Amino acid sequence: MNDLYTKSGRLLQRVGNQLYSRSGRYLGQVEDRKVFDPDGRYCGTIVGDRVVYRTIDSAAASTASLAAARAPSTQGSQRGSAVWGMEPPFAD
Repeated sequence: MNDLYTKSGRLLQRVGNQLYSRSGRYLGQVEDRKVFDPDGRYCGTIVGDRVVYRTIDSAAASTASLAAARAPSTQGSQRGSAVWGMEPPFAD
């Protein structure tokens, strides 16, 4: 498991190619450094340990996916980052 963070520092749990919120909610899948929501729409790009929404990548699409929720994480959030892009549209 490799934890990732949003641009503002919210924790995201990564398990293989699946991405979950800190509370364990399934957010989508990772393909080629891009994150796609359960409906296959682009949600963000992985830059280091951060996921940021980049308009330039927003035309990308994938297939729909589904996964069960997982246990919440006790890990803390991080400080925000100045990496180029916007906060991804993940609900928690």
